[in-house]
Amino acid sequence: MNIHNPSKIVLAYSGGLDTSVILKWLQEKYQCEVITFTADIGQGEEVEPARKKAQNLGVKKIYIENLENTFVKDYVFPMFRCNTIYEGMYLLGTSIARPLIAKRQIEIAKSEGADAVAHGATGKGNDQVRFELSYLAQDPDIKVIAPWREWELSSRTKLIEYAEKHQIAIAKDKRGEAPFSVDANLLHVSAEGKILEDPWIEPEEYIYTRTVNPMEAPDKPTEITIEFSKGDPIALNQKKLEPAQILKKLNEFGGKNGIGRIDIVENRFVGMKSRGVYETPGGTILLYARRAIESITLDREEAHLKDEIMPKYAKLIYNGFWFSPEREMMQALIDKASMSVNGVVRLKLYKGNIIITGRKSENSLYDESLVTFEDSNSNYDQTDAKGFIKLNALRLIKNKKI
Repeated sequence: MNIHNPSKIVLAYSGGLDTSVILKWLQEKYQCEVITFTADIGQGEEVEPARKKAQNLGVKKIYIENLENTFVKDYVFPMFRCNTIYEGMYLLGTSIARPLIAKRQIEIAKSEGADAVAHGATGKGNDQVRFELSYLAQDPDIKVIAPWREWELSSRTKLIEYAEKHQIAIAKDKRGEAPFSVDANLLHVSAEGKILEDPWIEPEEYIYTRTVNPMEAPDKPTEITIEFSKGDPIALNQKKLEPAQILKKLNEFGGKNGIGRIDIVENRFVGMKSRGVYETPGGTILLYARRAIESITLDREEAHLKDEIMPKYAKLIYNGFWFSPEREMMQALIDKASMSVNGVVRLKLYKGNIIITGRKSENSLYDESLVTFEDSNSNYDQTDAKGFIKLNALRLIKNKKI
């Protein structure tokens, strides 16, 4: 890895207070050109203002890109093919966004001849690991700069003082101490830290921005259908849509029905427990729907094998190993199993609940004539069960006699 000062840096830049201070700090410390990269992955706020802020700080090369479809098609959907959940509840909304941003940063660095990249993740969180593992997987020789691990600006007061000293514009609502930290993209919104650090204290309602309170959701359920092709959703209510549009519409349906809120304490890769409040309305609906269509299209052992590898797959993504060979190996298996996951699922959304009301597929393995309690012409002979049970009981009988 390059140990010398960089000649050019690509910064993951949001335009907020933290990354604006980081931008100026990089310019001062390294006396080199800084290129900014802002990814629009559905965070729900305008990204164009970041251009003006970067220009005001003397940045000549500014990248602002809408990557919503890439995010959903190449990252969210492949992850969801495995019905991925970390520690039983978390749908990995933040985790899955980092490899996309990091990969694009490295691509920009290569095209611009930059020898360093920088991010605004803190030294206590998982994001520093996710960003940097992804950087190094793409370019082992890239210099990585993590200001939060290096500078002396250890508090918000010091950040604001630094910003004022260098005439960095600060929005009035950003001058006070932030009550909690927010991360958002098309898949989820997360809230962590400050007023949420005590896991006994219930989150205030104002923390939630993407979902209504389930108890205040409409009294009439919303019924929708989702069509799948090779494991991915391709249509809502019989209308074909692009990947990002599907997730946006699912977010709308889920948000107004109070779906997708969780309050968890998770185990960070860096070794501490963290309390997080997450909203993932569209992703939660998608998870339920995928499992419903898989229930009739996957063979029993296919489905069980997927469930067995899922925790390992989820842990890899959570810890930042999206670009690892083992994740790619698992993805190949998952994608092979998804080839037959085609069909339509019907659901009702009601006050925080997802109710599956129907599923159908041309690839269905469900045989009504086989499972019926009525007389049928199937080739299932019930008397065969006696020998099946006897053989499976053999070891139990032997153990009992010992």
